[in-house]
Amino acid sequence: MLCNNAGLLPPGTERERWGILGDPTEAALLVMAAKGGVDIEERRNALPRLGQLPFEAVRKRMASINLSDGKPRAYVKGAPREILDLCTHILTNGKVESLTDPLREMILSKNDSMAKDGLRVLGITYRPLDFSEGFTIENTEKDLIFLGLVGMMDPPRPEVPKAIELCHRAGIRVVMITGDYGLTALSIAKKIRLTKTVNPKIVTGNELSEMDDEVLRKLLREEEVVFARVSPEHKMRVVTAFKDMDEIVAVTGDGVNDAPALKKADIGVAMGIRGSDVAKEAAAMILTDDNFASIMAAIEEGRAVYANIKKFVTYIFASNIPEIVPFIAFALFKIPLPLTVMQILAVDLGTDMVPALGLGAEPPEPGVMDKPPRPMNQRLLDIPLLLRAYCFLGPMEAAACMAGFFFIYFQYGWVPGMAMPDSGVIYLTATTMSLAGIVATQIGNVFACRTERESVFTVGFFKNKLVLLGIVSELAIITTLIYTPFLQKIFGLAPIGLKQWGFLFAFTPVLFLVEEGRKWIVRNWHS
Repeated sequence: MLCNNAGLLPPGTERERWGILGDPTEAALLVMAAKGGVDIEERRNALPRLGQLPFEAVRKRMASINLSDGKPRAYVKGAPREILDLCTHILTNGKVESLTDPLREMILSKNDSMAKDGLRVLGITYRPLDFSEGFTIENTEKDLIFLGLVGMMDPPRPEVPKAIELCHRAGIRVVMITGDYGLTALSIAKKIRLTKTVNPKIVTGNELSEMDDEVLRKLLREEEVVFARVSPEHKMRVVTAFKDMDEIVAVTGDGVNDAPALKKADIGVAMGIRGSDVAKEAAAMILTDDNFASIMAAIEEGRAVYANIKKFVTYIFASNIPEIVPFIAFALFKIPLPLTVMQILAVDLGTDMVPALGLGAEPPEPGVMDKPPRPMNQRLLDIPLLLRAYCFLGPMEAAACMAGFFFIYFQYGWVPGMAMPDSGVIYLTATTMSLAGIVATQIGNVFACRTERESVFTVGFFKNKLVLLGIVSELAIITTLIYTPFLQKIFGLAPIGLKQWGFLFAFTPVLFLVEEGRKWIVRNWHS
């Protein structure tokens, strides 16, 4: 996952701390204006704007041309290192003096010191202009007079470090790629625990431009890296490099410049509050709260949905075995058909529906975020799922189904070798036991399918109310079918007593506990 500061820092919480060099009067006025100590409208009226040179990522600065004492003056702010290269003088104690090399080194040292504290630092300059020159980049942003440095802090959202930790546990790599100064980006990365190493590599946009694609891919594979002072083209290169490495790439962004990377990524995530319309159009997903932690909540929910689909399928597939085994036994051993087509429909379209839907509402299983992302080529219906349903849970249900069928014949004195009636009360009661046996074992199965590895007792045995409602509904359906006379005739059923119910429900905990034992073995085998 590639992210700039979008989602990591809360919107609208800037200017918590200020660092000043240069002229104290002019610089203090800027600070007071930003902190609300000066009437902004009054200052705007006193210094009406004549023009503006908008911010550009390449220039890393912007300029405002205002009328001051009847004369035009350009106020230029931007990245300190880049803007300092355009300065020839500095305003100190109301006097304009030459900007010497020692002063430049002191300013840059202060800039780095502020950046290491996580401040976003701007250099503030000005220059008197002449109306005759016109207001262009070439004749405005040159021979500037340095005023000072302004440091702004966007404290990271308190929930972001935990979200980053969750990313690492889930096998998701997060890379910061930002237009901020390298030391500022590194400071933020450390505060949110994005970096694991003590001194991760900082790669600037200029350094990235000099790398070929193979070097970039090697860097991304082998080193922990923070990208700083990047342009939209650089973001595209990083996204492309990750995709060339067969990684699934998600990109967060909010600005117009982020749109190409958002579009290129497998999943583009735009900010809904402060994101530009262009970024939102390019993205596949929009965060309504601009919070990085929401992405992790979405990933957890997505993993839970995927797991619940597998639980749903396992539960449904398991009942196919006790539905098919009676037909196999009928064909091979020449016994009466233990289960009719109508009774199979009663299971598939009646008793199984609500419990299966309850599994779809199962909350995320403990440890779901401790697994690495699944491979792109992994199928939903994989071998472990089919083995669990068809070779483990299903045969136990089939055993209960056939045991219930033969239990009735044994009650009426049948012994192996004798002919088995294929009609009448004995046969109807036996097929009823087959159907009720499937329902009884499906109750144990629905509890067993609530988790894949963890014990059901750790997630709360009665926590999923929809599963409990499903069990009640399937019991209501099966008893209605068995004890309602006109439905008995439609489905070929007969009433059964408490003794028969007790025999069938003995299989319910057996199936559940055997499956709990299998999960225990799996957990200890992989631990």
